[in-house]
Amino acid sequence: MWNRRGWCRLCASALLGSSLPSARAQVSPVPAARTAAARVVVAVDNKAAFCYLPLTIAERLGYFSSEGLDVHVREFADANQSVQAVLSGAAHMYSGGYSSTISLMSREQAFQAFVLQGRAPQIVLGVSQHTMGYYRQLRDLRGKKIGIMGLGTASHRIARLLLAKAQLSTQEVRYISLPTAEGAVEAFRAGQIDAICYTDPVMTGLEQGGALRVVADTRTVRGNAEVFGGPMPAGALIAPAEFIGGYSRLCQAMADAMVRALKWLQTAGPSDIIKAVPERYFQGDRALYLAAFSRAREAWAPDGVMPDEGPATAARVLSLFDDVFSLKQMDLERTYTNTFARKAKAKYRA
Repeated sequence: MWNRRGWCRLCASALLGSSLPSARAQVSPVPAARTAAARVVVAVDNKAAFCYLPLTIAERLGYFSSEGLDVHVREFADANQSVQAVLSGAAHMYSGGYSSTISLMSREQAFQAFVLQGRAPQIVLGVSQHTMGYYRQLRDLRGKKIGIMGLGTASHRIARLLLAKAQLSTQEVRYISLPTAEGAVEAFRAGQIDAICYTDPVMTGLEQGGALRVVADTRTVRGNAEVFGGPMPAGALIAPAEFIGGYSRLCQAMADAMVRALKWLQTAGPSDIIKAVPERYFQGDRALYLAAFSRAREAWAPDGVMPDEGPATAARVLSLFDDVFSLKQMDLERTYTNTFARKAKAKYRA
């Protein structure tokens, strides 16, 4: 699963406590005018992450309410717990990596992505200019220490994927878990790690300071294709297939709001972002946040539509790390639908 906290390990986690309230019973189709708004609970891990910015924009600019929705975004500790919140009935849908739908299908859980937020994971691999000024190729990382967000996370898997291309095994490098942005920056600047695979604004900050040399970049469409061999869909709104089928009007309203937010992001300037984004997202450095936003602009989907080759790319990459399923047995068309995004695209001319 490609998001800030990574691909979830669905089979290894415990269900959330049974004391969590059931949200599904509160759902009704999008109401007609002059009636109460439909309440929707969306689960997400780290709402402030760049990959989920479209969700924040749709919320902050009132796009959900204008579609007749009363959206409540609930944050969970990690992506896995967001999925479990939906499975337990504590949320109707979650904002997470598209690849999770494939993992869920392999475990006989029918979920679908119905509007794409990101067309690139926004994760960067870079080397230290201080300890690796001699760097020429990925094989130079043999025997080196690489900072990641955590074992099993997206940053860990992308690092492993890149090193595998250079015929370097996991045993030939040492991965250092750095779950906080502050800790990651401190470790890199202190020379405690030789390379880092992380998200923004950490990577933009290190790059601006001249301490980092970027060697693989999934913030751009081109860089995404170079790393994965094709388009790699990232963040999406995902819900159980049964829910989508039963509440199609509600899902269409959600897609309309999200596509409207995606369109807004395509032309938003610095002053627009400052007005729309909560102050806590800046983490005390507006200039760095805006610089990282500029670097990541291309990573957001322009219209919410899943690219034709995206699911196959995600499945191929996922199969390198998960032997639970066989690609030959996968019906990837069941893991997403473009019906709602295409209607929203036409409505807002995205």
